[in-house]
Amino acid sequence: MAVSIRALLPRVLVVAAVWIIASGTLTFAADKTLTSKAAPKTPAALPKPTVVVPDVRTQAFVFAKGILEDGGFAWRVTGPVHGYATNVVASQTPAAGARLVDTGAPTIALRLTSGKYAQGGNPEDTSPYVGTAAILAKALNAPTKKPAARKLPLAPPKVKKAAPAHKSAKPARKKAVRLHTRLRRRHAAFLAPGAPKEPLDEISLPARAARLSVWLTPSRRPTAANQRHWLYQHAWIVTGARFGWWHGAAALRVLISVDRRVESQWGIGTRSETVARAALAAVEARAK
Repeated sequence: MAVSIRALLPRVLVVAAVWIIASGTLTFAADKTLTSKAAPKTPAALPKPTVVVPDVRTQAFVFAKGILEDGGFAWRVTGPVHGYATNVVASQTPAAGARLVDTGAPTIALRLTSGKYAQGGNPEDTSPYVGTAAILAKALNAPTKKPAARKLPLAPPKVKKAAPAHKSAKPARKKAVRLHTRLRRRHAAFLAPGAPKEPLDEISLPARAARLSVWLTPSRRPTAANQRHWLYQHAWIVTGARFGWWHGAAALRVLISVDRRVESQWGIGTRSETVARAALAAVEARAK
């Protein structure tokens, strides 16, 4: 019996050793499997918002910068001609119609030519706020769609009868009468050499100032868009009044009250009020 136990002992030890090694291997493999990290999934990139550059070529600089500011763009003047109100935009970079990534306030470079009106005061060569990079948006690789086959009509289209001449002429006649009345009532306050004529398809300076006053409610916050709107309307009224446009002095008085409210509500606008008061003094002196 003792001999049999001795003979079996080596086998028992070998089996035990094999079991221990196998258990350790399985444990290590299981631990390695459980703790392995899954590859993170890369989220799909969202398309970036874009903006389209407006065309401000041949526009007076005072109007061009207003158009850009209303559209959410910054601007800077390049070249030898500086940013005086009556200078004209000769070229722009990026070009009109270009689609840019909305980086906040993409900067448009303007090259100007000298206008006919006398240049006074200090020029504005950069926008009143910091601009951002102008990055061209990449074209989307959208699959091209074949145009659908055009179906021929089974029957010829019906031709509408023309309205009698006396009926179609009435709206045109009324519109002409209103335009004539408006032209007759908006005469210049004074003649400024080389100044452009007041665009009669735009609202008058007093109406623009009144709208700006109504727009500036007590709850209106000084966001970047709201500041651009106020600065654009401010520049239009001041410049138009200096050109001698209809009732510029009255518009400037309303504008000054708006500027004082801007100072109270937003904590800015002192410089703009000073510009408006100087313009009012100059307009009143010339209108006498």
